[in-house]
Amino acid sequence: MTTMQELPRVVEAWTVDDLDGLPENDGLRYELIDGRVLVSPSPRPKHQIVSGELFLLLHGACPPELKVFYAPLDWQPNQRNSLIPDLLVVAKDDIVDGPLTKPLRLAVEILSPSTRLYDTKVKFAKYAEGGVGSYWIVDPDGGPSIVAYDLVDGDYVEVARTTGDEEVRLERPYPVTVTPSALLG
Repeated sequence: MTTMQELPRVVEAWTVDDLDGLPENDGLRYELIDGRVLVSPSPRPKHQIVSGELFLLLHGACPPELKVFYAPLDWQPNQRNSLIPDLLVVAKDDIVDGPLTKPLRLAVEILSPSTRLYDTKVKFAKYAEGGVGSYWIVDPDGGPSIVAYDLVDGDYVEVARTTGDEEVRLERPYPVTVTPSALLG
């Protein structure tokens, strides 16, 4: 396994080009926020169950001009930021062979103990700054629950919040009904 001492070089302010030198398939997720590398462990089974169920739900309702993806897939809005949402929806016209650079229609983060603060604060701000149209935060341990935000005039506005067996109809990026407890498979 690669250790931090084996990273290719020490860089004051990383760019997306520097990420190419990091190890692949080591079970870690490397993201870049304002030139700083953040490393998180691979997800746990509960996280993956929720991710899979939500992917199937989003995929089943997805209109033909959009595409649903699951992690890992980099979204790099600029040279100093590279984020990996758990799920994302993009316009098919924005899909390229490489990292995505255009604003996402939807980013979904599934909370885990090691990423909770990062997902609810740092990524929340970066997705808004990068023009991501909608942001959903799913908490498999919080009821389970989902909180959905839509970007309005550059800021996220909460449009829905529900827990457990309560279903919620979300309209952006396309209509879909989500029941948090059903995401636990």
